[in-house]
Amino acid sequence: MIRDFSLADFLTLGNAASGMGAIFAAISYVETTRLAHLYIAIALGPLAFVFDALDGRVARWRHAHSAMGRELDSLADVISFGVAPAAIAYAAGLRGGWDRVALIAFVACGVSRLARYNVTAESLSAGSDKVRYFEGAPIPTSLWLTAVLGVLAATGRMGDGLWMGALDAGPFVLHPLALLFAAQGALMVSKTLHIPKP
Repeated sequence: MIRDFSLADFLTLGNAASGMGAIFAAISYVETTRLAHLYIAIALGPLAFVFDALDGRVARWRHAHSAMGRELDSLADVISFGVAPAAIAYAAGLRGGWDRVALIAFVACGVSRLARYNVTAESLSAGSDKVRYFEGAPIPTSLWLTAVLGVLAATGRMGDGLWMGALDAGPFVLHPLALLFAAQGALMVSKTLHIPKP
C-alpha cells in the first residue's frame, strides 16, 4: 500500500508523526516535569500544520486528489489537532474530572467536524476541485489553545498555578481554562459558522 502513496500522502504522514511526537512529549513531561518536553510538544503543533498545509498544495499541484488522501488527511488532523492538544492540556494541569470531560468533548467535536467535512466536501465544492468554505472552525485552528498553554508554561502557570484556578463542581474539579477547549469544540461543530477557504 505504501508504494501507492503520493508525495502529498507522505506529507500527511509527516503531519500524523508530528502529532504523535507531541503526544509522546506531553507524556514525557508528565513523567519528568521537564519543561523542555512540554515545549517540544507545543512546537510540534505548528510543524504538523506546515505538513497539513503542504499536502493539499502538493496534491493540487500534482493533480493527485484521492478519497484515500482525504481520509488520510482527516485521520492525521485528528491526531495532531485533536488528541495532541488535549494530551498537552492534560499534561499542563487540566486533570480534574470536568477538565477530562471538556477535553474528551473537544476531541469528539474534532472527529465529528472532520467526518462531516469528508461527507459534505463534494457538495460544498459546487462541482469544482476545491471546497469554497469551511462549515465550522477547521480543526487546525485548535493551535491557538496550545499557544495559550505555551504562554502558561513560559510564565510558570502550570499545574496548580493555572489561570483562573480550580473550582469544586459537584463530584469533580473544574479548571475554568478547560472551558476554552469546550468552546473550541462547539465552534468546530457549528453549522452556521462559515469560514471562506483560501
